[in-house]
Amino acid sequence: MEKNESSMTSLVSAFARAYHSKYDTPKIFDDIVANDLISQEEFSAISRNMIDGIHFFNKDISQKWQENPDEILKWIVQVQLSPTPLARSAYCEKTLLHEHKLGAEQYVILGTGLDTFAFRYPHLESSLEIYEVDHPATQQFKKKRLERARFHVPGNIHYIPMDFTNKELHDHLGNQGFENKKTFFSLLGVSYYLTKEENEILILRLFSNVPPGSSIVFDYADEKLFKEKGMANRVENMVKLASASGEPMKSSFPYMEMEKMLERAGLLIYEHLSPSMINDLFFTNRTDYLTAFETIHFIHAVKK
Repeated sequence: MEKNESSMTSLVSAFARAYHSKYDTPKIFDDIVANDLISQEEFSAISRNMIDGIHFFNKDISQKWQENPDEILKWIVQVQLSPTPLARSAYCEKTLLHEHKLGAEQYVILGTGLDTFAFRYPHLESSLEIYEVDHPATQQFKKKRLERARFHVPGNIHYIPMDFTNKELHDHLGNQGFENKKTFFSLLGVSYYLTKEENEILILRLFSNVPPGSSIVFDYADEKLFKEKGMANRVENMVKLASASGEPMKSSFPYMEMEKMLERAGLLIYEHLSPSMINDLFFTNRTDYLTAFETIHFIHAVKK
């Protein structure tokens, strides 16, 4: 991952959250801080790039709304860009807050990007240690954004600059005060880009030194990932865009295979949300384009 690639990925993700917070109703996941990490010039530039790229996503929409660029942007963001990030963040944070009430004292965010959880929940500073694990370039990018926005970094944030598939992850966490306490992990938007073997090794390492009751929320793609076109070809577009960016999607799992992989790591699936369940939970009674992404599932798994 190059510096510009990591920065742009984080920026586009923050853009999607900021757009939703500013323009969409009702809210699925209201990241009121994301907009502070993006300048107005950047927000406008990303918007223009999205609009200019409509021909790739959907030529019919390009023609239908050629005189209405705002509607084109809305279509791209709501159909292609934001459904999964919004829903998985909402699900993850709801689960995290519940696990914190049940005794989780540590939160490890794998692939943090421009995550803003700590800044939206400052009251948890004294009761929840947060470990942000990401590529060094992405973390430097985030630190500069926070500094520019004049945000005070809470004392419970610990930065772990590294590739989180590294086998020495626990050593790096330990150097920042990580202890053998009940821990919650999030792994969002990552599993698709790892091989099946890399996913299993990562899960095994994460849970090797934490007590029973520790848990993880992650999203994964099912076995139809590379066959399903999806609404307006959005699943096919997602796979093509990932490949074109140099970070191809590598894995997809039938549910039973995922269940067995987690069992080998000593985890039980506490909750599994299929695409239809995600749609029912987060996208019902809407009048816009937002719907749950085909082939994408959420899991909350707990160490036995």
